[in-house]
Amino acid sequence: MRTVRQLLEAKAPEVFAIGPDAPVIDAIRLMAEKCIGAVLVIQDGRLAGILSERDYARKIVLQGRSSATTPVREIMTSDVVTIGLDETTDRCMQLVTDRRIRHLPVTSNGQVLGVVSIGDLVKAVIEDQQVELDQLQRYIAS
Repeated sequence: MRTVRQLLEAKAPEVFAIGPDAPVIDAIRLMAEKCIGAVLVIQDGRLAGILSERDYARKIVLQGRSSATTPVREIMTSDVVTIGLDETTDRCMQLVTDRRIRHLPVTSNGQVLGVVSIGDLVKAVIEDQQVELDQLQRYIAS
């Protein structure tokens, strides 16, 4: 079973972040440019929240607000679920399933080290299952 540390090492983590006072449109542009579904909100070097496409759809589009004049802090999710480097992929899958979220910021001593997405977790689980299947097939064939 893989750990978050192994996932981050394999994907060369990049953290994309924006400040809480930036207009939402800047966050959406960043997500579009980087092909990501969420951006971290960092204030004074600390994780203040996360802004996802889901937040945008529900709190800007459906409420008829302006993404050019609304600051990120007004629509971000501030109660962010974070994980540590030693968490397992199974535990992370349980968190994203139970909490109905798609992104888990990875932190250590208050510092953001990366983000693990549900896509990263699904990919890791599939790869691990394939390794297990290959081992079982070799065992059966021997």
